[in-house]
Amino acid sequence: MNIASLEDELAQAQFIQQLLIDAGHRCTIFTRGKELLDVLQKTQPFDLLLLDWEVPDMSGIDVVRWVRTHLGYAIPVLFLTNHTLEEDLVVGLQAGADDYMSKPLRAAELLARIAALTRRNQATPNDSLFHVGAYTVDPASRTIQLHDQAITLAPKEFELALLFLRNPGRLFSRDVLSSAVWNREIPATSRTLDTHLSNIRQKLDLRPENGVRLSSSYALGYRLELIPKNPA
Repeated sequence: MNIASLEDELAQAQFIQQLLIDAGHRCTIFTRGKELLDVLQKTQPFDLLLLDWEVPDMSGIDVVRWVRTHLGYAIPVLFLTNHTLEEDLVVGLQAGADDYMSKPLRAAELLARIAALTRRNQATPNDSLFHVGAYTVDPASRTIQLHDQAITLAPKEFELALLFLRNPGRLFSRDVLSSAVWNREIPATSRTLDTHLSNIRQKLDLRPENGVRLSSSYALGYRLELIPKNPA
């Protein structure tokens, strides 16, 4: 995995780089946002971006907005930040970040979050059948089975469920979900997204007994978590 790390504090940047190298990844350090954008404008060699919220020349928010505007959502973006207020985190997620992690960083958690965000890049082709927990998903036929029983879903329910099942561990903001499924922003006052989320939670029986859990924070977003089986 080739990862770019935007971090202006040298000791922190070196810690992140060595951690990723020890885990088998490649890591290029950038101390200025414009340096990273210069590389991304010419080529796109990275599989994931780690962005500090505050660097001297421009904010990580500005960087992620540029990335989403010019490169789309193909590259996962993880914010590493001292900001812990909910309203700040909402701004980051709405700008297009996939997830966030508060400083001081915990090595094992950082590697786990990176693995969760990049798991989708290791997936089989988009139309290939795949398994998540007790679910069998066939994008080509637009069907989802639970314990070999087909579940009837409306078209948008299927698209929403497919997004979560393809990206376990990834945190989706409401704006990202609405843009990905409906290709437009859905006003906060609308119940459309909430209704569809409730429907797939009930129809697919998204609970630990089936190997998954749909966790939510109304302000931050939603994440499908994989629940390991209890040892025998």
